[in-house]
Amino acid sequence: MKYRPSRRTRRFGIGAVAVLMLAGMNGPALYRFSSDKYHKYKINQPEYKARNGHWDVVNVPEEYRINTIHAALLHTGKVLLVAGSGNNAKNFAAKSFRSVLWDPVKNSYRNIPTPQDLFCAGHSQLPDGKLLVAGGTQRYEKLKGDVEKAGGLMFVHNEDPDKPKTFPAGTRFTGKENGKVFESKDPVLVPRAKKAKNRKSGKVTVTASTARVYVEALRKGKRYQTGTQDNYRIEGLEGKDRRNFYGIAQKLSFDKKDFQGIKTAYEFDPVAERYVPVDPMHEARWYPTLTTLQDGRVLSVSGLDEIGQVVPGKNETYDPRTKKWKYLPKKRFFPTYPALFLSKGGRIFYTGSNAGYGPDNVGRTPGIWDLKTNVFKTVPGMSDPDILETSMSVLLPPAQEQRYMVLGGGGVGEDPRATAKTRIVDLRKARPRFHDGPKLYSEVRYPSSVILPDDTLLTTNGSGDYRGRDGSNVLRAEVYDPKTNTARAVADPLVGRNYHSGALLLPDGRVMTFGSDSLFGDSANTKPGTFQQQIDLYTPPYLFRDARPTLVDTAPRTVKHGAKATYRTPHAPAIERVRLIRPGSFTHVTNVEQRSIALDFVAGRDSVTVRIPKDPSLVPPGWYMLTVVDDEGTPSKAAWVEVPASAGASKH
Repeated sequence: MKYRPSRRTRRFGIGAVAVLMLAGMNGPALYRFSSDKYHKYKINQPEYKARNGHWDVVNVPEEYRINTIHAALLHTGKVLLVAGSGNNAKNFAAKSFRSVLWDPVKNSYRNIPTPQDLFCAGHSQLPDGKLLVAGGTQRYEKLKGDVEKAGGLMFVHNEDPDKPKTFPAGTRFTGKENGKVFESKDPVLVPRAKKAKNRKSGKVTVTASTARVYVEALRKGKRYQTGTQDNYRIEGLEGKDRRNFYGIAQKLSFDKKDFQGIKTAYEFDPVAERYVPVDPMHEARWYPTLTTLQDGRVLSVSGLDEIGQVVPGKNETYDPRTKKWKYLPKKRFFPTYPALFLSKGGRIFYTGSNAGYGPDNVGRTPGIWDLKTNVFKTVPGMSDPDILETSMSVLLPPAQEQRYMVLGGGGVGEDPRATAKTRIVDLRKARPRFHDGPKLYSEVRYPSSVILPDDTLLTTNGSGDYRGRDGSNVLRAEVYDPKTNTARAVADPLVGRNYHSGALLLPDGRVMTFGSDSLFGDSANTKPGTFQQQIDLYTPPYLFRDARPTLVDTAPRTVKHGAKATYRTPHAPAIERVRLIRPGSFTHVTNVEQRSIALDFVAGRDSVTVRIPKDPSLVPPGWYMLTVVDDEGTPSKAAWVEVPASAGASKH
């Protein structure tokens, strides 16, 4: 008798085949689903967190989400997030400039009125706890094909030794030969001419002064461009002014127009929570580096000027007491956002890291810069020296050891090359020289590195190509131990972060990460990228231990260089280290503020007495986080300490 399956059996068989077919077709998706589920399970296990730490997303209300370009920790414990126009030309045109103040403890937010476009400014911590913000954006770049009006640089001359003159935006210049009219886009001050008298002959000579301003044709079209030099009459002048004031311009064309900087400077007051205008810089700067000096002044270096050219070595300092800027007597050229650290003895150490504009063969060699003499002593040994752009530089903890690390980096401009190398140099040696450290988790540009209170270094994210191109974002993180010169992987970050991203240590020992500005939104480079507005918090392994030391009296206090301070703590016998950590100020792979200083201390039964080092080049004046670390490497929450400027700190 021939067997015939029942109708129920046939239905079951058909269903089973269908399930198998669906499983075959959706196998990869099912595998990914199960893998993701297991991964989430694994990373939330106590053992995993205790070994690798953990990432969490910060719940930021919609109205406070911005394109965070800059972030700085303030002595109030709050973080200033600055977008300016946020690399968005529409925001710039609408004069929509944003800053948000975030309280990580309460997770509360406040919109801060932002007076100008601080996008791509520089910033530095001041001795009194204010944040100096200088420079920003005057005009967005335009690629060659997007330039609609002929334009370029106009040199405005003044031959009158008795009279300076300011020409407002909209001043018109008419060519004497070509007859074409161009209009200035910004106001320009032309100083009085220089007059000198020869002692022997008594003859007086006058040398014309010049100032530069960007001009554009009044109308669109190729016929309004010029190809040769011409003299230009200035509209509205009469009498002697018509002869004494005039313009000279070379080619005014449709070439690419770079970003242009501004001279404006502000102090952000963390207590009043507002920007306070101070005197502008002498030079307009977009992409500058600001570095605090040992006497509390701030050095401002490089950047693109008001016509989109790299400032030609004209560096200046800001005095927070007078609110004035002063040129350094001699010039020294650096590419934009150079990593310039205050080092032992008050000299400036340039690691070679930078983040952008400038020729590939000028100003990119690491070295020690003496501001008094302008002597620059090259430090050799850098591996991959031609791919240092968008690398991260850090003064390794503790700062007394004067060891610096350079991490990753890429080729100049949109060069696709990247490196996984780390390079270390010890400036205490008679002849300092870079040598390679352990390799990073990947070949990477734009890594973010943060000094942790336990003397390790967290490095996270970045991309293997320019601005994450070709889907090259790297979702990896590691912790480097300077003592053992080894690195190990920790929990992977939640999102990719490349250009316009960064990270900061918070007073409770966690790390915040922000930003990312991918050029494209897919690995095929067919969709435009979107700015990553998500903020994440990394909780290091040391915060998943059973207990952590505490400081009982954490009220802010002032302690001078060389002075002592006593803090009560019930964990005094277990205290092994005390660290003084300068709050970070991060933008464009650059955070020259962060440093961790080892403090001498004496532990009592229920207290610890610490001493601030005397050397202001080791401890530049300002506010610091003081944290005690126990014998298991677990840090306390920080207490805020103000170290005022020393009266004897030498000026350069």
